[in-house]
Parts: sequence; structure tokens; C-alpha cells
Amino acid sequence: MSVRGIRGATVASSDEAEVILSATRELLCAILEANPALQTDDLASVFFTVTDDLAAVHPARAARQLGWVDVPLMCAREIPVPGGLARCIRVLLLWNTENPQSAIRHVYLGQAASLRPDLLRV
Repeated sequence: MSVRGIRGATVASSDEAEVILSATRELLCAILEANPALQTDDLASVFFTVTDDLAAVHPARAARQLGWVDVPLMCAREIPVPGGLARCIRVLLLWNTENPQSAIRHVYLGQAASLRPDLLRV
């Protein structure tokens, strides 16, 4: 079995706890939908980052709200690159799976789709 990374990102409309949590829950649910074989029991860990303009809550709390109680979670600050996307929440899920990397579906919602236009599917 291999460990595969699933990437995702979204943007919160403001630095308010419920806005950040809602955006994060939406992102995690979209990742689960895009990768139907994914079970939280198979997650090795999940790593969240936020830009400097988001500080009201840890986005990992959204995963806990979804019932991800046994998954190791961590949050950190994104590197403050000039001109970077504001109010951005990024996530990296490490998934123990037999699926090849080519079968993994990454999810970039809303304005965050500009981070990876190569992944947009038509």
C-alpha cells in the first residue's frame, strides 16, 4: 500500500470562525466526493495551512466537526508570498491507498482554482 497526497484549497470570504469552518467543511466534503474510495480511517494525517489574514480559528476544527476524531491534524501559516491569494485555506491529506497517484482527484474551490488551473476538468 502506498501513501498518496490529496491537495485542495479554498478561500474564506472573511476572517470569522464560522466562515473559515464552513469553507473548510465544504472543501473536505468536496474532496471526499471527488475521491469516493476515501475513508477517514485510511488517512495517515491531514495538514492545513492558512494565509496570514486568517486567524479566527484553526481549520482543523472543521474536520473534527465532520467526525474525523482519530485522524492526526495539524495547522500552520502559509508562506506570505507577495501577491498571493488572500484568505486562502490549503489542505494536504495523506491517504493510505492502493490507488495510483493518477487516480487521485485534487479539489480547488472558487478563487482557489486559480492556484492550479491545470487541474480544472471540463
